[in-house]
Amino acid sequence: MSPVDILHFVATLLAALGSGLIAGVFFIFSTSVMKALARLPVPAGIAAMQSINVVILNPWFFTAFFGTAVAGILAVITAVLHWRYPEAAYVIAGAALYLAGSIVVTIVCNVPKNNALASLAPDDPDAANFWADYVASWTAWNHVRTVASLLATASFTVALSS
Repeated sequence: MSPVDILHFVATLLAALGSGLIAGVFFIFSTSVMKALARLPVPAGIAAMQSINVVILNPWFFTAFFGTAVAGILAVITAVLHWRYPEAAYVIAGAALYLAGSIVVTIVCNVPKNNALASLAPDDPDAANFWADYVASWTAWNHVRTVASLLATASFTVALSS
């Protein structure tokens, strides 16, 4: 195997593992965390999500979240530079799904909602209306991130099996 072949395999493997890991994080939020927070009294739910939004910004999460994007981009570069790889289309699809459906949706949809929530006092008189809208819309966009990350995982996995 050439160094490019090794880099291509390792980058694709890391992209598959990372997108699967991130899909799992998003999945647990969609299926459990947000539902549990919505069952709490409004001030407690808001305070808990505000805390989660602070705690999740850590090196472990950033490495998995952004490292997966980097691995996907490296896999695409090696696939494009050596188009002979029969799985190149799957690598490109996986990277596109992860970048658009996970990274872009997070930055454009979920982070602005988190920033708005961060500035809200949990006992604000308008908090209940804000919180109901936040939970519904944040979770809907999180479903998109979950599905996109899972499809990226599938695409990278098919590429690895080619």
